[in-house]
Amino acid sequence: MRLNGKHILLMIGGGIAAYKTLELVRLIRKEGGKVTCILTKAGSEFVTPLSLASLSGQKVYQDLFSLTDETEMGHIELSRAADLVVVAPATADLMAKAAQGLANDLASTTLLATDKRVLMAPAMNVRMWLHPATQRNVTQLHADGITLIGPDEGAMACGEFGPGRMAEPAAILEAALAQLGAQPTVAQGHSLAGRHVLITSGPTHEPIDPVRYIANRSSGKQGHAIARAAARAGARVTLISGPVTLPDPPGVTVIHVEEARAMLRAVQQALPADVAIFCAAVADWRVQAAGDQKIKKDQAGPPSLALAENPDILATIAQAHTMRPPLVIGFAAETEHVIDYAQAKRKKKQCDWIVANDVSPGSGVMGGDQNAVHLIRDNGVTSWPVMDKSSVAEALIAEIAAALHPSS
Repeated sequence: MRLNGKHILLMIGGGIAAYKTLELVRLIRKEGGKVTCILTKAGSEFVTPLSLASLSGQKVYQDLFSLTDETEMGHIELSRAADLVVVAPATADLMAKAAQGLANDLASTTLLATDKRVLMAPAMNVRMWLHPATQRNVTQLHADGITLIGPDEGAMACGEFGPGRMAEPAAILEAALAQLGAQPTVAQGHSLAGRHVLITSGPTHEPIDPVRYIANRSSGKQGHAIARAAARAGARVTLISGPVTLPDPPGVTVIHVEEARAMLRAVQQALPADVAIFCAAVADWRVQAAGDQKIKKDQAGPPSLALAENPDILATIAQAHTMRPPLVIGFAAETEHVIDYAQAKRKKKQCDWIVANDVSPGSGVMGGDQNAVHLIRDNGVTSWPVMDKSSVAEALIAEIAAALHPSS
């Protein structure tokens, strides 16, 4: 009974995946949760109000202009009464409305009126998912603090194959549990109010000459998601970011850097901190003597580049004798033997925790929206299921808050 009476508001969009929400309602009830459903007009083409009411044991809401419901400002009450809002399936239309702040039906109006966390499970045709407009909306939703789980990749009802399938009900349930577990509760000491959290994110660019550089495929999505989650938990957050295309998280002090040495200086200048989370994929090497002018292609073949080792930011801070944060967390991106290599890295760097993930070809983690991590501590390894990076961030911040308040 992991939900223990938590109230979930489930919004059902119009897509063939809507049939899966019947199983999601069942799972929520099985875990001891209460679920209230908002069924969109398009969603009612795939599932019926009677089915949802029978499984949830609650009235199903459909009409923004219901005389019965709206005399009590139903869309406001629905938006505030739940502990978590889940949108499944989150259609391209619903996501666009949420990203742009539109409100012309009960679901979109309730989304705009809510002050609670929102979890969306996208479901749409692969071409719709990959369309630039949808991807712009995804970026905006992330910036607004909305968490996405999925979409999964596979065969679709339309006969095409690719990303766009709604996550399975069990995975949505786990993501909801992570969201509810991460929700800061000041009375229980689970907020980070008054704490300073320092985070690094993104890649570094090490110049070869004025137009070329050494880099990696890190997008910064995970680090930026952690910064957003820490800020929502009440922390004062300093985010030191390498070159990324992401918007700065709201309510966060962001310091932009290019090179590893600049990132280390920024980290040291931002101390002291209560927690330091080193999520950036810092380049291990830099060119010893970067060219002042563009290196020209000539008949002699490719230039010979002498490399120098970059500073190890995680080890430098974890092994510092002064101003070492009480909790230092590193990230280990591995392509094989993920847990073994990460455990060895934790001991070598002398950090407190390591968050390990598999970035092997085909994993989709580097630059993607999902992640599956292992949290490695002195007392063992905790493996989390595949989740949206925002869900991973929320779960990590919940673990940090619990560690800082061990008696709560």
